[in-house]
Amino acid sequence: MRRANRLDEKAAVRKLLENASQTGSNVKTVFTTGEVAQICNISQQTVIRCFDNGRLQGFRVPGSDHRRIPRESLIRFMKDNDIPIENLDTGKRRILVVDDDEAVIEMLVDLLTRDGRFEVRSATTGFDAGAMTTEFRPDLMILDYMLPDLNGNKVCQQIRKNPELSGMKIIIVSGAVDRGEVESLLSAGADDFIKKPFDIGRLISRVVELLHV
Repeated sequence: MRRANRLDEKAAVRKLLENASQTGSNVKTVFTTGEVAQICNISQQTVIRCFDNGRLQGFRVPGSDHRRIPRESLIRFMKDNDIPIENLDTGKRRILVVDDDEAVIEMLVDLLTRDGRFEVRSATTGFDAGAMTTEFRPDLMILDYMLPDLNGNKVCQQIRKNPELSGMKIIIVSGAVDRGEVESLLSAGADDFIKKPFDIGRLISRVVELLHV
């Protein structure tokens, strides 16, 4: 009887995996821990820990240690932890543009949105950027170095102190930073620095590279 139950369980798991991999399906039904980490903007280690302690329900792939999370369980986990679920179906990566120059914000939001691969929001101060980061959980932040209330170093340091945001990428943009300050920014947690006035094509290419889209 136990052997029969185990076979039934493995058959059910395989069926889930088959359904998840069917071509032409518009709704993904099963996720890897890496995919969950990207969707929720948390580390994969956090996802695995939540899986192992029962906070995130799922199953292991038969014959391996690989974990899989059904869609319903992921949605429940996201709601329980106040993680926005808007990005779950769109597949778009979230970008937060932080700059006190409204013209720069308007240009970047328009170009990135029209690209079609990104969901974009904006902020004009370091304080608003912090609040938006908590609410929006961006995959990447384009951050002006000279903000009215905080400089880029402080914003980077605050973000990197939060382990739940460890996967978020940060591109600093500025027209008034010397080489020593650039090194300081990278040490504070920025992934790249692009000098203003920047080439928009290069900026978008760097965004694509960092987000692997």
